[in-house]
Amino acid sequence: MKIMKISALMGCLLALAFAAACSRTRHRDSGTTWGYGGEPAQDHYSPLTQINVSNVRRLQLAWTYNTGARKHPGGYGLETTPLIVAGVLYGLTPTQGVFALDAATGKLLWKFNSGVNGTQADRGLAYWSHGNDRRIFVGQENFVYALNAITGKPVPAFGVGGRIDLREHLGRPPASVWIALTTPPIVYKDLLIVGGEEPETLPSAPGDIRAYDVRTGKLRWIFHTIPHPGEFGYNTWPKNAWQFAGAANNWGGFALDAKRGILYVPTGSVSPDFYKANEHGRLLFSDCLIALHAKTGKMIWYFQAVRHDLWDRDFPAPPALVTVKRNGREIPAIAQTSKQGFVYLFNRLNGKPLFPLECRPYPASTVPGERAAREQCLPAEPAPFVPQKLTAAMLTNRTPAAHAWAVRQFANFISAGQFVPFRVGRPTVVFPGFDGGSEWGGPAIDPKSGVLVVNSNNVPWTGELAKRNTRLEGTARGLYEKDCASCHGVNMAGAPGYPSLIGIGHRLRRAQISRRIRQGGRMMPGFSGLPQPQLSALVQYLAAGKNEKVNSPYSPAVSAARKYYLTGYVRFRDPQGYPASRPPWGRLSAIDLNTGKYLWKIPFGDYPKLAAAGMKNTGTENYGGPVITAGGVLFIGATCFDNKFRAFDERTGKLLWQAALPFAGNATPATYEVHGRQYVVIAAGGGETANSNLPSGGVYVAFALPR
Repeated sequence: MKIMKISALMGCLLALAFAAACSRTRHRDSGTTWGYGGEPAQDHYSPLTQINVSNVRRLQLAWTYNTGARKHPGGYGLETTPLIVAGVLYGLTPTQGVFALDAATGKLLWKFNSGVNGTQADRGLAYWSHGNDRRIFVGQENFVYALNAITGKPVPAFGVGGRIDLREHLGRPPASVWIALTTPPIVYKDLLIVGGEEPETLPSAPGDIRAYDVRTGKLRWIFHTIPHPGEFGYNTWPKNAWQFAGAANNWGGFALDAKRGILYVPTGSVSPDFYKANEHGRLLFSDCLIALHAKTGKMIWYFQAVRHDLWDRDFPAPPALVTVKRNGREIPAIAQTSKQGFVYLFNRLNGKPLFPLECRPYPASTVPGERAAREQCLPAEPAPFVPQKLTAAMLTNRTPAAHAWAVRQFANFISAGQFVPFRVGRPTVVFPGFDGGSEWGGPAIDPKSGVLVVNSNNVPWTGELAKRNTRLEGTARGLYEKDCASCHGVNMAGAPGYPSLIGIGHRLRRAQISRRIRQGGRMMPGFSGLPQPQLSALVQYLAAGKNEKVNSPYSPAVSAARKYYLTGYVRFRDPQGYPASRPPWGRLSAIDLNTGKYLWKIPFGDYPKLAAAGMKNTGTENYGGPVITAGGVLFIGATCFDNKFRAFDERTGKLLWQAALPFAGNATPATYEVHGRQYVVIAAGGGETANSNLPSGGVYVAFALPR
């Protein structure tokens, strides 16, 4: 009884603290001051004006909150945009713990740890309320939890014990499915709508879009991204592909036209990414922007950006709603950025392109069994915000030695621009690289002017295919080539962003290796469906080099798709680790969506060592997005190496203010107002980019004007 009284007292105290925090805020959108992407429209825009271009230079530190956690080895950095509701800030740790803070002071109100060993990215949270029922929804690996927003406790009535399992309802045995909710769900009325990250190799589950009852967790509707018999798009696949094909998933998040009840869903490529011998056709609904009735999941319109994707050219971020002006009238539009560095602009009611699309033929594949699409379409306007083809004139001139090295390497590459199928035995340049162009941070849009600002990566990568050694079929080495070599290399030496596995048996226990294979981490999917005998043999091979014989765990359809594999994701870097192309290696660009014209472009980010030696404004790889305010200020962290948080003049691109962060702010910031004071906050976690040796942590840093 005493314990119950203490628990009740603590509950009352938390409720009082929550209520006190709520009383100090000015509501917007039913009490939600800021969520993922700013709001369901995903425009990253705030109407707050207290911080503006004339006073932003006076920003100072308001508070910090150290989560006390850092990313798991091989896991993602902290990529979270906090959720601020009624004066309370909800955030995530790098290991997917959840907490609530007083948004004015950074004081901890509560925290929740599910015990799930989170290694995947977790970019935000969602909120729903009805009367006194206030809930926070958060993805932790394959689970979605509903938490009481006041206490942080799981809501027992939701799913089983306060959570639902996303491995269910995908038409495959749940134990064989790997899925993680890396981007927060979106709430529409009484529906919780989710996508998910899935393996980019086979076997993989389909990337179906699902809506659950926000109160009970019961499935309400499902949209099959790999169509079933009788559904539209089924004939763009081989017969019964829905039973063996995987992905075509939404990992980048949604946008919602709440007034009209329309959900906008960008999807990614089909597994496997780079060789699709058993998947001929356009493969709807991979690499699409899909408009669905949010209430029912019924399709309104779709646009496919890449047909039969052989390059992993997912739509990487939520689209953004905007109103554009054409011939004196306003058009409800939607803007979608891409890894290739294009902005697609559509009438969001009917999917009609608002700028022309240019369609033309591209090269056929030379790899046996693969048939590339004959034609691809790209926007004629706006012009791409990154170069589309790497040439010899664009190679690095950082030093004469680096240039000479790059010239020698480039002579061995195929560099012919977009949509060139990979070949066997010779690297093909991917430019912009596998990580964009634009990435998951997405753009920010000023709804008053129709100006879009997007950050981009301008770093070349390469890729090539290799044929699997059929003599290794039925061995642990053969399993490694099928499941691991694409990222970690045939010789296990790794690549930038993908750790070496050489000597892993000395660094990790066999049980740890086994758990990592099962659960995945960072860009690595989990192989939860791999049978135990094959898993044990693979662990023995990795840890001790023993090439035991095992039966293949894969169906003939899956084995056919694995006949060729990518030898590795390789950034084209010089011997000192810098990009082997000329700067800028990262950029910010502002585009007027009414006209398609650029207002400004600037390099974005620095390498500290190069800057100290006089080579400044090189730009760097960057992850996370920008925020625009009605005060005319654009806030962004994102840069991987200089740990800076910056403010720019939205109109000109002029740098107005910057501050050092404890770690790189590879996340999209948030801005909100509490008790008449505007704050801007960013999660600084670092450790996100190719250099896995960069320090990582988990600190939330908030700034405000002096009182």
